[in-house]
Amino acid sequence: MNIKHEELIYALRQYFKKDIIAVDCQTMPLQGGTVGNVYLVSGTAETEIGEILSYRIVLKIQKKWERYGDPGSWRREYDLYSSDLGATFSEALRWPTCYHAEFNAEVNEYHLWLEYIDGVSGLKLTGDMYEKAALELGRFQGRLYAEQPAVLQSLNNLSEADLMKNKYLHYRSWPVVYDYIRSEDCELPLHVRQMLIDIDEQADGIFARIEKLPLVLCHRDFWVANLIYADGNFALIDWDTSGWGYLGEDLASLIADEPDIDQMAEYYRRCIPAYYKGLLEYTDVSKIEDHCVYEIILLVFGYRLVDGYLHAVADQEKTDYARTLQKNL
Repeated sequence: MNIKHEELIYALRQYFKKDIIAVDCQTMPLQGGTVGNVYLVSGTAETEIGEILSYRIVLKIQKKWERYGDPGSWRREYDLYSSDLGATFSEALRWPTCYHAEFNAEVNEYHLWLEYIDGVSGLKLTGDMYEKAALELGRFQGRLYAEQPAVLQSLNNLSEADLMKNKYLHYRSWPVVYDYIRSEDCELPLHVRQMLIDIDEQADGIFARIEKLPLVLCHRDFWVANLIYADGNFALIDWDTSGWGYLGEDLASLIADEPDIDQMAEYYRRCIPAYYKGLLEYTDVSKIEDHCVYEIILLVFGYRLVDGYLHAVADQEKTDYARTLQKNL
């Protein structure tokens, strides 16, 4: 991994708020793919007065790619970090600080130099942490909905409100999953298959109910792998799918996107009241009689889980997909 030292030095000057004149570094992959990579960069930096400072910083390299129904998502994090959105967060729920953002238009690639946060994430999050995440999400979305800060109107690269609906319809159009749950060869339990079929038949009415909910700024990838809990607060990473969505979309992801399968019912029971408690601190949502979180979970994750089940190679992976479907339904 070849690090651009001029970028690193600039980022570390912002990080330490000191004049850095030399650095050494080593890198460790944190996450990788065909269109983006994330590295932990660590080492020592020397200041102009000879101080030697240890550092750890995250470098995210993102190349251009096109997500179905959301072509602007590949550069969204760069655009958001270049805006004033960071001022809307609280200490309890925020994104990692960005010390430097570099965009290369010639190759359609950008670099983000981000704060490294060492904390608890993924399946290591406890039920209490889930509940707190739901509470802080409610506070964040409720505050922005009530206050409508000017920055929300200036953001020009956000996913559209109908993204959830379009993704559901896209999944439903795939014969491989649509036909499978209706076939005699389907190995999923009958009640699971019937629930998915019922959702398809009732989809128009369900979306009509969802579309009565308030539109809020959604992260749209609000799951345990993107939450880092440290010192009693949450950092939320990977903002490339964020945009306008309906109240409860992010909460549905928190509950149903690859959680501890055995705890899903408990998370559902605890997180919805916590989320609405956070919302009510800033805006009156008492008139919302139908939060539709259950229906959103089915629409977002139903066919996605069937697709995962069909393409799973290992028996345990297939079993986990089937169990998750049954827990959801």
